[in-house]
Amino acid sequence: MINILMIEDDAEFAELLSEYLAQYDIKITNFEDPYLGLSAGVKKYDLLILDLTLPGMDGLEVCEEVMEKYDIPVIISSARSDINDKVEALAIGADDYLPKPYDPKEMYARIMSLLRRYSKAKNTEVAAPKSDFELKGDTLYFKGEALSLTPAEFEVLNLLVKNQGITQSREQIINTAGNMSIDSQGKSLDVIISKIRTKLGDNKRIQAVRGVGYKLV
Repeated sequence: MINILMIEDDAEFAELLSEYLAQYDIKITNFEDPYLGLSAGVKKYDLLILDLTLPGMDGLEVCEEVMEKYDIPVIISSARSDINDKVEALAIGADDYLPKPYDPKEMYARIMSLLRRYSKAKNTEVAAPKSDFELKGDTLYFKGEALSLTPAEFEVLNLLVKNQGITQSREQIINTAGNMSIDSQGKSLDVIISKIRTKLGDNKRIQAVRGVGYKLV
C-alpha cells in the first residue's frame, strides 16, 4: 500500500480524493492544519499532496520546510492560479503542480509517475521487490525460467510486474496492452490472465480485485 500525507483544509475535497485513490491501494492521511501535518512524521509517508491556501501558514512555507528536512516527493494541489505561485513552488523543490479543479484520475496518474521517477532515482522499487521476475530484452523470466508468452500475455504480465503490489484497473490493462482484442464484455482479459496463471504455475500470484482489476503479489 502507498501511504500519502495530504495537507488540505478542504475536508470534503480530501475525502473525495481519498475514496477514489483507495481503489488503487493508496491511503491518504489528511491534516487540515499545516502544523499538525508537519508534526505527523512526514518521513513515514511515500508522498505529500500539499494545498497552498492553508490556515495559519502559507503552503509555500510548508513546502520550503518539507524540502529542507525531508526527502519526499511533493505534489502541489491548489486553486491559486497565479503563475508566480507555481514558479515559486517548483523553485523551492516541489515536484509537480496540479491546479484545482482536476479529475482524480489525473492525480492518480501523476502520483504513480512521480513515485516511479523517485524509485528509479533511488535505484529501488516502489512496490515489493520483484525477485521472482526479470525482464531481459523482450523476454520475461519467472524464477529463472523464460516464459513463453503471446504478445498480449507479455504486455499484460509486464504491466503487472512493473506495478507489483499495486492494483491495475481493467481499463489501464486494456489500454496498455495494444495486442489485446477486447470484446464487448471484456472477457478476453480474463482469458489472458487465466493463461498467464497457468504458465506461471501459480494461481495466487495474480489476484483479482473485485470491481477494479488485477494486481501481482
